[in-house]
Amino acid sequence: MIQFQEGRVDEGDGGRLVAAMREEIGRIYAGLDLQGPDMPKAGPQELNGPGGSLLVGYEEGVAICCGGIKRLDGEACELKRMYVIPEARGRGIARVLLAALEERARELGYGIARLDTGPKQPGAQRLYESAGYAAIPNFNGNPVATFFGEKRL
Repeated sequence: MIQFQEGRVDEGDGGRLVAAMREEIGRIYAGLDLQGPDMPKAGPQELNGPGGSLLVGYEEGVAICCGGIKRLDGEACELKRMYVIPEARGRGIARVLLAALEERARELGYGIARLDTGPKQPGAQRLYESAGYAAIPNFNGNPVATFFGEKRL
């Protein structure tokens, strides 16, 4: 069973997991810097309160996943920086994380969640579509993403 706690994108377990996710994305997309000037922002200003959040998931006391919520406007948020450590993949943890992020977004008052993913992450797109995210136009200017999804919470 996964226990979720608020974390920070810039320190502690949350910071460590987000750094691992950025490193992995840099390998998947040949040097892509998620913090580059052309990329949508998802740092401490966006993912640490009051309108944002970073959830860290623990299994038996070990941080195994994380995901963030970024405020877009009064009704909509964007789910960012979803990551599951390689050792915990293939067990449905990403789906549990996605559900926890959606619940936290509702608690923060959002009625719509949006997200994106790139062409080299077909599993992420399948997860999002199977969880009810419908394709929408590029809402955040992400130059790498090829799937942009939205779901009413």
